[in-house]
Amino acid sequence: MTTRHKVLIVDDELHIRRLIHSALARADYETVEAQDAREALDRLREASPDIVILDLGLPDRNGLELVPLIKQRSDATLVVVSAREATEQKVAALDLGADDYLTKPFDTDELLARLRVALRNRLTREGGVSAVKAGDVEIDLLARIVRKGGHEVHLTPKEYGVLVQLAKFPGRVITHGQIMAQVWPREVEHHVEYLRVLVRTLRHKLEDDPQRPQIIGNEPGIGYRLKTDGEGG
Repeated sequence: MTTRHKVLIVDDELHIRRLIHSALARADYETVEAQDAREALDRLREASPDIVILDLGLPDRNGLELVPLIKQRSDATLVVVSAREATEQKVAALDLGADDYLTKPFDTDELLARLRVALRNRLTREGGVSAVKAGDVEIDLLARIVRKGGHEVHLTPKEYGVLVQLAKFPGRVITHGQIMAQVWPREVEHHVEYLRVLVRTLRHKLEDDPQRPQIIGNEPGIGYRLKTDGEGG
């Protein structure tokens, strides 16, 4: 797998965290854990997860209070997993911004299915695609796999981060600033040269002739675009 979805598990019960961790590890997700609200917000900032699995019954704070905080500070998909069965609790969590709600006890296969659906729905809401083909390069944004000629290509996390910004909107020019804001979110100053270096390495891995790119196009002074099948140079 090129790079894995990172999941933050927030639950004060160790056995629940272990259960979820084991299920996610089998499905090739990367996990980080937190046992209370304070630790959850710290991990959210440090780890920049793609998904947050949140229990509402935390020892230091009502989990419902965390839902809007997480959505304000992150674009992570948020799935609530809680023993609270009351309809008003589910409605409150969803109204506050949660992407899904699963009641304990739960089946881990159902949890994994809910995560896949939530990730797919997020891509749809953003107006992007979940998979794209450019020449002999195939990019599966849900599975996070890149193949060239049917063979999986190894990319570093930042290389993949640049490629995914282009692959979400194939054929559309994505500016230098837009790409760097997503790939280097904590950098105070963004240097275009960092991006140029990564694009060069991507072209060496994906293009038949990196000197005459047919997949990653350059719009001088503006940005890059992923060329869809049938486009010219």
